Amino acid sequence: MVEGFFAAWLFVTGLVVGSFLNVVIARVPEGLSIVRPRSRCPKCGHVIAWYENIPVVSWLALRARCSGCGTPISARYPMVEILTGLLYFACLRRFGWTYELVPALVLVTLLVPLTFIDLDHWILPFSLTLPGIAAGVLLAIPLGTDALLAAATGAVGGFLAFRLMEYVGWKVFKKEALGAGDKYLVAMLGAFLSWRALLGILFLASLQGAVVGSLMLALTGRAGPSSETSGDSEVPEPMDDSADPEPTMTWDFARSGLPLWKRVLLFPVCVLFQPIPDAPLDEEGEEEEWVPGPTNIPFGPWLALAGLEVMLLGPWLASVLPSNLSLLLGAG
Repeated sequence: MVEGFFAAWLFVTGLVVGSFLNVVIARVPEGLSIVRPRSRCPKCGHVIAWYENIPVVSWLALRARCSGCGTPISARYPMVEILTGLLYFACLRRFGWTYELVPALVLVTLLVPLTFIDLDHWILPFSLTLPGIAAGVLLAIPLGTDALLAAATGAVGGFLAFRLMEYVGWKVFKKEALGAGDKYLVAMLGAFLSWRALLGILFLASLQGAVVGSLMLALTGRAGPSSETSGDSEVPEPMDDSADPEPTMTWDFARSGLPLWKRVLLFPVCVLFQPIPDAPLDEEGEEEEWVPGPTNIPFGPWLALAGLEVMLLGPWLASVLPSNLSLLLGAG
């Protein structure tokens, strides 16, 4: 009974955290505070009272409509809450009441908003990924030196591997092949799950993304979600993937006339952090907004799903897969 009580408590905690994550998903991409102002209806401005903000229960009691104007409330809100609660419970089943449960819950709390933000906006905000990388490394400290080294190696190795893939993809396909934020998400996953899980995460993410994307393309004509946003009168046309854009990437450290010390300082900045390629400029000299085409699909959600699978299903994967493949997936 005691174990059941605390398991139920953790599930309810996940529901509450999921309610907060709905705020993160809605506000972080817009650069808004996640603390103030209080939650309100985006249409009529009705401030949501505490009893209207009880996870799942309020949505059902209100019959999925704003009490102020009757505007439908998206089913995504209770879905995110229930998903977070279930993932918290799954982490408890996987790790029990041990210290390993703490980083697992933190990782879930980061991956849920990152997934939905990437699906909606095709971005992975630095305000979530960079603190996530630091949290993954710091939370490994109590597990000992080996765990800390594995976390740091996972973060650095994941970032560098995807940076290299980003550059190679640009050279081969003459266009952006990976989202700029993906390498930071992979670094975060490497920090939490260690470098051993990186190949498995990439394998599962690529496989599942390719299968689902192909099915969606065959059934709906789109591999990824629409780029249309509410309230826009005009939706820009997707960039033409068939045309080879002119390479716009510049290596500032190679400019003539620079002293050696500036070249040394600029080299790691250009190699590691400069966008590949640089965003093209419009007639006014502003960066053109990238618009996904019908065959584009965000990779971040598949990376997040693969990370959760490796973390939560590691022992099961080790038991059902050949030993060499289970090692590839970071299981065991």
